[in-house]
Amino acid sequence: MLLLLENFLISISAIFANKARSSLTALGIVIGVFSVTMMGTLITGLDKTFEGSMSFLGKNILYVGRWEWFSDMDWWEMKNRPRIKLEYIDKIKNKSDLVLAVAPERRKGVSISYQEKNTGIEIFGTSENYMKTISSNIVSGRFFTNNEDRSGSRIIVIGDGVKKAFFGEKNPIGEKIKINNIKFRIIGVLEEQGKFMGIWSLDNRAIIPLGTYERIFSRRDFLTMRVKIPDKNLNEGKDEIMTIMRHLRSLKPNQKNDFSINQTKAFEKQYNSLKLAIGGTGTFITLLSLIVGGIGVMNIMFVSVKERTREIGVRKAIGATKGMIMGQFLMEAITICLFAGLTGLLFAYISSFFLNKLFPSTLDLGLATFAILISMLVGVVSGFIPSYQAANLDPIDSLRYE
Repeated sequence: MLLLLENFLISISAIFANKARSSLTALGIVIGVFSVTMMGTLITGLDKTFEGSMSFLGKNILYVGRWEWFSDMDWWEMKNRPRIKLEYIDKIKNKSDLVLAVAPERRKGVSISYQEKNTGIEIFGTSENYMKTISSNIVSGRFFTNNEDRSGSRIIVIGDGVKKAFFGEKNPIGEKIKINNIKFRIIGVLEEQGKFMGIWSLDNRAIIPLGTYERIFSRRDFLTMRVKIPDKNLNEGKDEIMTIMRHLRSLKPNQKNDFSINQTKAFEKQYNSLKLAIGGTGTFITLLSLIVGGIGVMNIMFVSVKERTREIGVRKAIGATKGMIMGQFLMEAITICLFAGLTGLLFAYISSFFLNKLFPSTLDLGLATFAILISMLVGVVSGFIPSYQAANLDPIDSLRYE
């Protein structure tokens, strides 16, 4: 233990005696540790964001519509598919044994205003069952009823982003806002959802009854059905809905579907591809940096052995063994890489605060430990040959070295 401490102190002395050289030598290791740490932090943040976004979409929700997510199918082919009809909703509920809830959904971008303030949002037209198919809850007020939907009442449920933009901390229930100069009375506020994949806000939206939507806007907007299925029966439910939809569309066995049933698996496939690309790129940069850094450390250790050849001869003359000499130089290589790893980790820790503004990410302790161990491993590998060479120098030749 005392020998390890002595070797560590000698290493510190040698490093600080050549600060500039040691710093430049360690640069590759710094970049490598920074890369592996930031890659891990980014992937962790993306995972958390993705899970939150998939929770919003609903893992047990099937989206029945004309468009297929992330498909290579011709755009015109999907556009020319027959429209989804509102009457399908009741027929699906009556024919299905697994469906828990079905809700229609029409949407479009609109301009919304309150007094002198205005902003652009996405407006949804749907039925009273909509709340059964989403993960969000009403935090203030209420949702609309079936009678209000049928009568075309001009009422609205707003997202948290709309509430904060127009009312701040004030209670907006009962206030009236305008959509295309048409007044709507606020009856409810949805809880905050955050951003989908950290990109666009899920709170900058509002919901109105479908009957009102169709009277004011259009019946021609694309209609999507949100179908809720029990988690354990998701695959069975998807097959059942497909069978029902084919029957409703009067499709023959040899005809392909003229509708799409989407679920979050489509996003998961794309996300895993993205994560693989990020991980592959990050791993390549990390390995390249560590290899370059390791070569630099090895090179500087050869120089160090050459410069201290006489010192090695003196130490051997007074009784130092090969193991002691080898341990001294190996410790020096490990110490350089350890300081480089800690520096890279510090930069990554500071950078994670900026990354956290985009993704809910934190620098994991396990990841930090792994990064430090990697840097020390590079020190062992790159310092082994120079330290072995130093240990095997002839003491007489070393003492004669000028």
